[in-house]
Amino acid sequence: MNARLSALLYGMVITYALVIGIIVSTLAGCERPTPDTIQRGYRGVAMGLVYNPDKLEALQAANQIPAALPQLPATGPKASDSYKNVKVLGDLSTGEFIRTMLAMTAWVAPKQGCAYCHNTADMASDALYSKVVARRMLEMTRHINSQWKTHVAATGVTCYTCHRGEPVPANIWFTNPGIETAGEFGDSGGKNLPAPQIGLTSLPYDPFSTFLDSDTAIRVVSKTALPDGDDKSIKQTEWTYALMMHMSQSLGVNCTYCHNSRSFASWDLSPPTRTTAWYGIRMVRDLNQGYLDPLSSVFPADRHGPLGDGPKLNCATCHQGVYKPLFGASMLKDYPQFAEPASSPSEEKPVAPLQAAPTSSSKNDSTKVVSDKPS
Repeated sequence: MNARLSALLYGMVITYALVIGIIVSTLAGCERPTPDTIQRGYRGVAMGLVYNPDKLEALQAANQIPAALPQLPATGPKASDSYKNVKVLGDLSTGEFIRTMLAMTAWVAPKQGCAYCHNTADMASDALYSKVVARRMLEMTRHINSQWKTHVAATGVTCYTCHRGEPVPANIWFTNPGIETAGEFGDSGGKNLPAPQIGLTSLPYDPFSTFLDSDTAIRVVSKTALPDGDDKSIKQTEWTYALMMHMSQSLGVNCTYCHNSRSFASWDLSPPTRTTAWYGIRMVRDLNQGYLDPLSSVFPADRHGPLGDGPKLNCATCHQGVYKPLFGASMLKDYPQFAEPASSPSEEKPVAPLQAAPTSSSKNDSTKVVSDKPS
């Protein structure tokens, strides 16, 4: 009897140990330490910014701006008079032009040096594709800082905002081909393939082609009683949630950074950050359609995606896990040349009149629809 009891007790101990082991293993995947919360709205309305203090130190270290090179006098001959084939920064003095080139080298290609973009035997040559791309990216940077203040404000961007010392920014994207299926069998409809860019959820894995490279309406709930097309259906809702997951993850924030938990759809109750994000979506579309997409043919085949398209940008390209790129530090005070409009009309991309961000109205307070177009 004692032997049977001992065996039973031994079995119970082993089972208990296994259960505890499973629980510990499961909880090991949970986020530790306990995340901190910063209140962003009235008490009791779940308006809080959640973050992990252990990750904050690493984010701060990764978002330090490099020391600025000493500025040089703006006097003397212009770069366009001193050097051949200077099409964008020709309005700078020769000294300031060289300073800008040295800064760009440190920001984009510190290991490769000038030879990453230039034929060192003929610096004026456009033979290297990287020089053609770099010139267009300079134009894009000036375009952002002069035409998209509704999103970047006076902080602006430079080459370093995205590149961080690497020739290819860490966060770019290509059209996702999905998985190969036998005919229509196994077609997931763009879902159920957990991807890092959407928080490893089962939502559609490529919201970028839909929302950041085209002007597709961003909706959650239909305005009509019955669905009328994909843009007013549950299918569209899932695509929208996928984009929101990407934005939340890219900025290192939760939903209430831009939305009021009392009514996610209401513009009148939303924080100002929602309007900033609204313009940000339009800015990314503008840059992909006007700058990145046209460069696809310039990039060599090994820089193309699986479907042959060129690299494009999304929210993470600049933000890299932080609510403001580089925690809001501006480099434009040391490099104001990146904030100036293009020096000639041919360099500047035409900009259509910009719509104002939507606001709620008495007849439709947006509780029934979240739209990317003003009501």
